Amino acid sequence: MAVLELDLCRPRVMAIVNVTPDSFYDGSRTADADAVGRRVAEVLAQGASIVDVGGYSSRPGADEVPPEEEWRRVELGIAAVRRLAPTIPVSVDTFRSEVVERAVACFGPLVVNDISAGELDPGMVATVARLGLPYVAMHMKGDPQTMQSLATYRRDITTEVVDYFRRRTAELLSAGIRRENLILDPGFGFAKTLEQNYELLAGLHRLCELGYPVLAGLSRKSMIYRALGTTPAESLAGTVALGWECLRQGAAILRVHDVREAVDTVRLFALYERNDRQG
Repeated sequence: MAVLELDLCRPRVMAIVNVTPDSFYDGSRTADADAVGRRVAEVLAQGASIVDVGGYSSRPGADEVPPEEEWRRVELGIAAVRRLAPTIPVSVDTFRSEVVERAVACFGPLVVNDISAGELDPGMVATVARLGLPYVAMHMKGDPQTMQSLATYRRDITTEVVDYFRRRTAELLSAGIRRENLILDPGFGFAKTLEQNYELLAGLHRLCELGYPVLAGLSRKSMIYRALGTTPAESLAGTVALGWECLRQGAAILRVHDVREAVDTVRLFALYERNDRQG
């Protein structure tokens, strides 16, 4: 099998393609083939480096999606990407190893974006290791149905998340996942209160210091719109502002709904950083 290698020598933009009827931001929902095709064409035109396809909403309290229905949605999304841009890296947003198996069998190597870091499906880690896939491991407690009731931590949240990843990355490496394939996601909004999200954001550099690429996914999330008393639809400016901060602390990937704005943010940050070094 061919090997998928991600070039993360500079920050990348991962575009969210939700093939779902119930994702928290209704502007991102693409439940039919025509809508999926339009969305994929849009994010490609706007400069996405990676396209992240999900068929199971992970918003708090989201309904359970049967595996066969999740696969139907994921297949629809990946097929649209492959048709329009055969060589762009595709990520599948799933915690189910059977969805990964079927996606790779149909479309070849891809990135696995797992909100549970392999904790919800005992077969996930072995599957990713065997297939040699890049793997995004995210911090979360519980599952989408229970996570918001589990936002309690014995110590400060940044220390707990960093310690979790020290332990979990050792387990993933021991299970056969290659170090160069690991990407960490602190899980903004997943089993975290509003205040905990900002505490974690302020300490994001500590997670980056573990030496793995870090994915920051805070696009239009409640940590923005609840803090501002607005809605997901009114949270673009907040997303851009916090995305810059994530880049400043060392994030390698911004996972976003609004690709053009994120691409512009990455370009401007690179210009700023280059001139800051010269200064």
